Amino acid sequence: MKRLLIILSSVFGLLLGGCQYNPSQRTAPDAIHLQTDGLFEKLVAVRRDLHQHPELAGYESRTSATISAHLREMGLEVQTGQYGHSVIGILRGGHPGKTVAWRAELDALPGEFRDPALFRSQNPGVHHACGHDIHIAIALGIAEVLAKQREFLHGTVVFVFQAEEETFKGAKGLIDRGVFSSITPDEIYGVHVTALPVGQIVVKANEMFAYQRRVSIRLKNELSGADIVQLTNNVNSDLSRSRTGAKPWEIQNIDDPVIGLTSPNTAFQDYLIMDATFDTRTENEELVLNFYIYETNASKLDGIISRVQRVIDASGHKSELISVSYVQENPTVLNNASLTRSAIRILQRSRGVDAVRPAFGQAPFFNDDFAYFQQKIPGVYFFLGGSNAEKGFVAMNHAPDFQVDEESIRVGVSGFSSLIIARLGTPDQAGRD
Repeated sequence: MKRLLIILSSVFGLLLGGCQYNPSQRTAPDAIHLQTDGLFEKLVAVRRDLHQHPELAGYESRTSATISAHLREMGLEVQTGQYGHSVIGILRGGHPGKTVAWRAELDALPGEFRDPALFRSQNPGVHHACGHDIHIAIALGIAEVLAKQREFLHGTVVFVFQAEEETFKGAKGLIDRGVFSSITPDEIYGVHVTALPVGQIVVKANEMFAYQRRVSIRLKNELSGADIVQLTNNVNSDLSRSRTGAKPWEIQNIDDPVIGLTSPNTAFQDYLIMDATFDTRTENEELVLNFYIYETNASKLDGIISRVQRVIDASGHKSELISVSYVQENPTVLNNASLTRSAIRILQRSRGVDAVRPAFGQAPFFNDDFAYFQQKIPGVYFFLGGSNAEKGFVAMNHAPDFQVDEESIRVGVSGFSSLIIARLGTPDQAGRD
């Protein structure tokens, strides 16, 4: 590995400055960081263009074409048509080795979100309020950094630009269509920008999010409005669980140094919380009450349906009950422990990353269909800080005034390029953690 780093440092030095390599002055992480700096303005321009032209899940044609053009310009092999508007970019190194995949998402959100950016969306009712435009810029930056070093890379890098993440369809669609049938990654990585300080990367082994389930209660349509309110309050009271004094539903505290995700005393552990409102409607002359739960303990999921049934019985509505069931059971992101440890060590040595911090809890209210890739391939999913208090930027996903410090692009490209190069390694080191 030491020999590979020296070689890469020499090459990077020639590419970036044209000066003679001096190992006491320049290391491979330094060179990657300098190359990232050279790409930064270009990547910001790409991100802003995507932000101005957001597209909903299933309609990402312009976004797909933009990505394909950039990948072809870098000399990558480009595949399309496997699922929706997804794009696959393949970078083959100059030497044999393992295969590492990187995932980014294409789609934006529906809704009239307040967008304070000067380059705000030009597509009414559609907005990149989750940061997928940032993710695309980071992935393209990583691809360009690595493409310039392809002859020295041992192995292959597969860039998965996935459509339809917000509807939780794209990853599964690609897997079902055999996206990795001809080239199977040994490991896969992905990132999500969120409301943590810019410069930080946060990660943990195992679950990054709480388990999300959608529960449906069906009753005979004989309950009054007051009965419905009382019943839903009873269900909420019985199911909800959190540590004493903790309020895990207050997602705005995710970056709090005392109770946030990176604190050992985090409020975001050992909880079950529910959406604040029930989706209540009449369907086929039946009363339907639907709601989401977020549970951190997977072993408790199987008992929730019977608990809801007992609450309904105790509330005096046993005779009206038709059924209780899960109508949505999405998997959750589950990071491979060994790869997570390796990633933390590598990122701590990279330039441009202020801090790599462990998470001590699981984030509620969000999830990612990256979980489907992890069911097939060992992988790691990171949280990337995008907030900047001095600039007034709060990168709280799916929220009005969502705004990301674009310095997160620089952090992501520099840090994760270093990660992939290190994970590819040399033939005698492939697969070592």
